[in-house]
This record gives sequence, structure tokens and C-alpha cells, in this order.
Amino acid sequence: MKIVNLKTNHITNPLGFDLGKPSLSFITCETTASKQVAAQIEVALDKNFSEVVFNSGRSEEIDSLAFELPIKLETRTRYYWRVTVWGDNGDTATSEVAWFETAKIDEAWDGKWITPDWDNKIHPIISKEFNIEKVIKSARVYTSGLGLYEMNINNKKVGDEYLSPNFNAYDKWIQYQTYDITDVLVQGENKVDVALGNGLYKGRFGFNSVENIYGEKFALICEIIVDFEDGSNLIINSDETWKARKSKVLEGNIYDGEIYDSTFEDTSIYNVKEIGLGVDKLKARLSLPVKIKEKLKPVQILKAPEGEIVLDFGQNMVGWVEFKTKAPKGSEITLQYGEILQEGNFYRDNLRTAKAEYKYIANGEEVTVRPYFTFYGFRYVKVDGWYGEINVDDFTGCVLYSDMEVTGHIETSNPLVNRLFLNALWGQKGNFLDIPTDCPQRDERMGWTGDAQVFSGTACFNMDTFAFFSKYGYDLGREQEKTNGMVPMVVPAAGLPGGGSSAWADAATIIPWNVYVQYGDKKILEQQFESMKAWVDFVKKADDDSGSKRLWTTGFHFGDWLALDGTDPAFPTGGTDIPFISSAYYCYSSMLVAKAAKVLGKEEIAKEYEKLSNEVREAIRDEYFSKNGRMTINTQTALIIALFMDIAPEEKRERVANDLREKLKKDKNHLKTGFVGTPYFCKVLSENGSNDLAYTLLLNKDYPSWLYAVTMGATTIWERWHSVLSDGKISGTDMNSLNHYAYGSIVEWMYRYMVGINPVEDTPGFRHIKLTPMPDYRLKCAKAIYKSAVGTYESEWKITDEGNLEFKFVIPFNASASLILPNAKLENVKVNSKSLKETKLNASQSSENVIVELISGSYEFAYFPEVPYIKYYGVDVSLGELVSNQAVKNIIEEKLPMIVTEDMLERSGHQTLRELSFAPFSPVTNEILEELDNVLNKIKIDVMI
Repeated sequence: MKIVNLKTNHITNPLGFDLGKPSLSFITCETTASKQVAAQIEVALDKNFSEVVFNSGRSEEIDSLAFELPIKLETRTRYYWRVTVWGDNGDTATSEVAWFETAKIDEAWDGKWITPDWDNKIHPIISKEFNIEKVIKSARVYTSGLGLYEMNINNKKVGDEYLSPNFNAYDKWIQYQTYDITDVLVQGENKVDVALGNGLYKGRFGFNSVENIYGEKFALICEIIVDFEDGSNLIINSDETWKARKSKVLEGNIYDGEIYDSTFEDTSIYNVKEIGLGVDKLKARLSLPVKIKEKLKPVQILKAPEGEIVLDFGQNMVGWVEFKTKAPKGSEITLQYGEILQEGNFYRDNLRTAKAEYKYIANGEEVTVRPYFTFYGFRYVKVDGWYGEINVDDFTGCVLYSDMEVTGHIETSNPLVNRLFLNALWGQKGNFLDIPTDCPQRDERMGWTGDAQVFSGTACFNMDTFAFFSKYGYDLGREQEKTNGMVPMVVPAAGLPGGGSSAWADAATIIPWNVYVQYGDKKILEQQFESMKAWVDFVKKADDDSGSKRLWTTGFHFGDWLALDGTDPAFPTGGTDIPFISSAYYCYSSMLVAKAAKVLGKEEIAKEYEKLSNEVREAIRDEYFSKNGRMTINTQTALIIALFMDIAPEEKRERVANDLREKLKKDKNHLKTGFVGTPYFCKVLSENGSNDLAYTLLLNKDYPSWLYAVTMGATTIWERWHSVLSDGKISGTDMNSLNHYAYGSIVEWMYRYMVGINPVEDTPGFRHIKLTPMPDYRLKCAKAIYKSAVGTYESEWKITDEGNLEFKFVIPFNASASLILPNAKLENVKVNSKSLKETKLNASQSSENVIVELISGSYEFAYFPEVPYIKYYGVDVSLGELVSNQAVKNIIEEKLPMIVTEDMLERSGHQTLRELSFAPFSPVTNEILEELDNVLNKIKIDVMI
């Protein structure tokens, strides 16, 4: 038995975070035990646990998903903790020691905000020299800088994070960071240098590219506390004794990049002055550190037709390029960043006004160079002014994103689907840089609520996002304080007026609920509950003010943004009636508030909002459904939302599902949905008897589809279904990001339905799941590994050449699963090479499926599925010849749209088909087979002639 993943507030060994009431979590693995029967948590002030401040004793009440530590935390104190677990088979183990360290809890600030006494546009370095004469025991610095800062002590970078103090609503709160500087201080003379940059605090930012959104001046606050072995300490606070000098960073902002002149020398020392920012907004950090998480080398150096030298990193990524150079003094090297080539040449017009470049003026020394206060979204980098022969070894792509563990992985037999999964993951990496940005490259990079909301389910599978979304939710709640609960379009609002759009603002309810279900820690609901409720109250007031119809018909809304069925290309809100979308989200968010209230023990509030949700649902049904269940809005998105959000009356769901199938058939089995309909499309199909159509949407390769972008060489998710046209030309420059993760929400369907790993709301955190893999014959196999909050799940299936289905599952310790084996007969199923009926597993037969209750362990199931499966053996005839017969073509196109795939048609010109196969999980009935067989028998001779 082993205990791993010890986290405090879902962070490993957090230093200087605002912890509130700490939530401790851990995972038990490597044991034959199935359940935890007891656990013990010990907390001490030292690693040896001689100064214990909490000991739970052996307890049956400790939940590994979230144990709230019932002690009062002291300021600036490190706490060590460990866990002991007892299993139901007698196994026991004690973990390694983890720790967390508090920041300045309710402690006054002696440091002052200081700023250079010069022009606000000059980038400063603020410094302090001090002497240490005693033996150092430990040292910490508590600091923040505006807009962005980077600290060096004795010419060594402090910490391994970048772009601090991160991005938040600076007008509401300012984060400060804590660093352990014990190892960078020395006895004798020490010097601290803090370089400051613009960031979004005072740099060019937002739709109007305004400057000074939150402030006009660079500023620094700092407290250094050095504890000595003799029990004394030294405190160095920022004040007017600090000095400033001009930085070699001459210009810079997030959109345009940075200019660094290493030849610049200004030996002048300037005074600093106190600036009246106050300390009431200062708050210990919530943001995860932004780190260099990966490094990539260029895959090739291109000589473009126009003579440009372009580095290709093979992957659309976010961060910057670090390079080595020994260029002569005064020479200028310029890097320009872009996402795509056009006709083989470097291109960046889709970045709009963002220059996205880095200029370095060399001083003649051999150095390694990188930016300080900016970042880029790119795959290609144009290099100008390079000295000497250019070599890939001189360049390194540094991939930046918030420090989150990657927790999920999916792989299938289809390499295009595998690349689609990676595209969504890379889109998350690139856009989860402290806030969930919509795009990381152009003159925007804002925390759009709609994008974050629709992708949050996928995000929680791909990475451990609890702390990330907790910080984003805190910002969102703070932005609501002066808007009567309205949620802005972007968070932080960054001076952008307006908000309150359905689906976008519903991030206030949907994200916290998704996070709670995923991780099983109600701390997120406790933090966000007033925000959730305030948002629904805002909508209800708009409803009440317009007549209390329990429909949401007022205000501005994005609708089904970027859907393909709209009539206004200039403002693509889609063809679905906006009041229907808004009212559906009104109903949905009200129910989520009710659910959250119930989890938190707020029973009366739960009843109130459940009642409100039901009233809205009935009003929508009255307005948008006929008495026979036909919807008055015949769009893909309207039908999807009606099913997903339980708007359709229960007795009419089959009618709505049939209408969706018919609508999809008329649309030639291609999606036309935007930001609202797309995330739920495949889920709804799989849940309502059309799993085959879900796979069709997934596997379509022509426009519009997910795989179209993959076939066009995309390595991240695009903003639009046709961001790049089939001839390789970019479709437009106004709003065309090639790293825009929203449509990557298909990956949640892959986790939940393709491989079937479904959390259950009543047992959140994957303590118990519905294991519902849904294979399709067009994939030979699929496998997922998911490191959940309770432990690692594995789900794998494959279809053998003989048509058998084989499954492999791993259920982690202290977890269970209700497995549904599709199209199975109990007597035919084998598990771990034995007949299922002969085992002690709790199994039952439904009309089409076998249901098995699983506990912790590894399982292999196999059976022949109970679905039509025949082979038609005919003469050697190419598929192209076969489908050229109109009678066959009619049957295939009208009744078997998934049998003849695009892949098969592509091969038909140069390969013959000796057999026509109908595999498991294809939509074949005996009637269709008989009809097709009759036609084939009639045309054999004709085809050969």
C-alpha cells in the first residue's frame, strides 16, 4: 500500500497561498485492499512530528477527497502533515511528509508601495543592498509588483515562476507572492533587484488597446524577513531608502512583445517615492504559479519563398523562444511570432494589431536571451538579423502555463482522433495561463467566460484544475460585487463594459458545479455559492422586471456564437432563437444553485431555486413545444439543449431525439452548431440512442467537422470551423484564432461516452462512477487513463477481427463502478477468462445490456455482441463501381449513411472489395440487409459487365 498525491487545497506543498480552512486530500494505491476502513491525519510544526498541533487519531470519518483541517492557522508558519490509511484487507501505510506554509495572515504590512521618481513609461529595476552578519536559518520574501515583476537576489532569479503577480481584477484585489530565499542569500553583502513591466495592469490591453486600465505607475511592495540560528531576525521593508535604475527592457507589453537593449547603460541611481496604493487590497496568492512546463526544439528551419528564415516548432504553443547568441555589439536580432504560413511564407495578419515580436540588441557577449514581461502564441518564428549560421540547437521553445498536473490521456486506433485529443490538450495548455483566455496570440487574450464554461468539463479531465478554477471563480465573484450579480463577458473585466449574456455569464454556476462533481470537494461551492446565487438572482430580476413570465427575453446575448446556421455573418449568433437559449440557461443555472444549496445544507434555498427552475422549464415548454412534443425551433442547437437541459417533457424526449436525428440527416450528418450547441451535441446523441451519429460527427473529415482542422495540419483547436480553407488560405483576419479551445469540448464526450468514465453527482470526486463505454465499429480500439481525485481509472475496448468485444478496466482503491456492457447477453460474457455467471460479481441483464457492479481492481471482459453482423461475399468489384449503381447508392445514402465512409470511397479507385462488412455497432437492421442483399444479387452481372 502506498499513499501519494498529498495536496492542500489541491496544491502540492503550497507556499504563501490564501488557504482559508485548509482542505487536505490524498490518494491510496498499490494495494489489494478495496476500501479504506480508517485513516489518520497528523499535523506538526516540524518534520519529525515532535511538535504535533493536530492528530485525528484513527478515524472512519476522514475522506481522502477533502478533509477540512480544524485548526487555527498562524501567520508565516510552515505545517507538516502525513496520513496513515487502513485497508479492508489489513493493509496499512503511512505517507511521506507533505507541508503547507501560510502567508501574512491578518498581519500588518510594514513595507510600502514605492515607485521610481521618473516618467511612467520607463521600465525600472528597483534595488536594495543589505548586509547579513549571522548564520541564516530561513528567509522569506513577501512581495508584489505592478504590472508584472521578476526578482533577482545576488544575480539569481528568485523562484521558478514567471509573469507574477499574474492576472486578476487589480481594482478589487492584488495578489502578493511568498518565496523561500534561504538558499540565495549569503553572509555578507546582498543585493535584491526587482524588474517591473507593464502587463495588463498598465500596458496596452483590451479591445480598444487602452493603456493604464488599472493604474498608471509601476509599483513595488516588499518585505524580506530573515530568521537567524540564534533566534533573532532581520527585516528589510520596501521604502524610500530603496533605489531605482533604468532597465534594459526599453519597451514592452503583452500584445506587442518586448525590446531589450543589452548595450544600454545608465549608471545613474534614482530615488523612489511612496505611492498611495494602500495595502487593503493586498491578498495572499490564489493563482497557481505560471512556469515553463515543457521545452521544444524547432523541428525544421525553413527558407520561405520570399527569403525569410522561419523556425517551425511543429506545435502551436504559448510562451517564448529562448536563444543563444554571440552577435557583435549593436547588432539587432528580431523574432516575430505567428501561427501559420501562407504560401510557404511567414504570416501573422490574424493577430490583428498585436506585433508579437521580440527585439534584442546585442552587446557582443555570448548570452542566452529570453523575454521577461510578455508571452506569445505561435508555431512559427521569423528570425531577422541573425549573426552567423542559424542552427536549431540555438533555439528553445519554452512552453508556459499554470502549474497543473496533466491527469488524462486518450488514445484510439485512429491517428486523426488521437491528434484531435492532443489539439484540445495543447489548447488548454496555451490558454490556461493563470486565467482561461480565449486565445493567447492576438490583441485579446482575455478570460472569456463562455469559452471557459463550455470547456470546463474537458479541462477537469485533462488537468487538475481545482485551484485554477477556484482562483478564476474568486475573480468572477469579485467582479459581480458592483453589478448586482451580473457577470461580465470577460474575467477579469479589464475595463470592458457590459456582460450578462446567457451561456457566458452562466460560467458562474456551471464551472463551480463541474469542479465539485469532478473533485468531490465542496470547498469550491462554499466559496462560489453567493456568486452562483447572485447570478441567478440577476436573471430573475430581469425576468420579473419584464413581467415575470419565467422566460429570459431581455438583455444582450451572444446566442449560439459562431454557429453555421445564422443569417448575419457580421455578428454570428446562429439561427437558434436567443430567448430560448437564454431561458434554457436560466432554468439550468437555477437548478445548479438548488443542487449546490443542497450539498451545503441550505435546504430552504435549495427548495426555492428548484421551484424557480421548474417554473422556468414549464414556461419554456408552453412557449416552444406543441402538445405532441414538436419544438417550434428546428435547429440542431435547440433540439440539443432541449434534451441536455431536460427542457423536453419526459414523455416527448423520444420525439425530440427523433427530430434531432432527422434534422441531422437533412444537414447531411454534419454539425452546424456554435459555442452553445457543440459541447453537448455528441453527449445528447449517445444518451438518446444515436451513438452511431455521435461517432459520425466525430469522424467526419470534411468541413465542418473537428477532424477537418486536423487534416489541415492543426495542432490546436481553431476558433472557427473553417479558420483555414481547404486550399490552405486563412479564411479571414478579423476574428480567427488558431488556438481557441472551446470546440475542444468534444474531448469530454470522449472521456464520458467513448470510453465511458462518468462521474456521478451523488458520489462526486469519482468515488463511484457509471462506466459506460460505447464502442463503434469505425474505431478498432480506444483507451483512456484518468488520474481522478480518488485514484487512477483505466478504460479500454477493442473490436477483434472476429467481431468480439474486449474490455479492460481498472477501478482505483476506495472506488466503485456500475459497468454497462453494451449489446451483451449475460450468458455470453466472460470476465478474467471466466464466465461472468460463475463469478461473485453482482451482474444483471437489461433488455440490451449487461450491468455489473465493480469494486477496486482490474478486470478483462469479452463477449460477442448481440447485434447484426454478417459478411456478404461477392465478386471482385471496386466499391466505386458498386456505389455507382443508383439502387445501391440509394440504400447506402438513405438508410446506411455510416457504412460507406469517406475513407472507403477514397480507396475505391485503386482497390477492390471482396466483402462488404457490417460490423458491430453499425446501424444495420435485418430488413435493410435483406433489401441490400436483393439489390446486390440483381446487379452482380451488370457490375462485372
